[in-house]
Amino acid sequence: MSQYLMSVHHDYGTEFPPMEEMQPVFAAVDRFNQKLQSEGAWVFAGGLTAIEHATTVDNTGERPIVTDGPYAESKEYLGGFWVIEAADLDAALAWAKEGSAACRGKVEVRAFQAE
Repeated sequence: MSQYLMSVHHDYGTEFPPMEEMQPVFAAVDRFNQKLQSEGAWVFAGGLTAIEHATTVDNTGERPIVTDGPYAESKEYLGGFWVIEAADLDAALAWAKEGSAACRGKVEVRAFQAE
């Protein structure tokens, strides 16, 4: 089994619906998480706070620099993720299709580097 990162991305220009409209999405993601767990594919998952709360640390120079905001400026940002175990990429993509439907967002799939 290999591990895969399934990351959920959001567009900056898209506003989140009110909380009451998000409840069905949260319920669908919870059902998806439970399915991942019951089928043994679950490793870890989490949603992230809003991109406005990001802080970037750069300690590659003479001294560390801490900056408010995300590292990269782009039209999209990472909103959450799953780490799963799957037999191969096709199996991971099948999970990603379900995850995308549950969270109503695009899901990027990437394998972890082999040790």
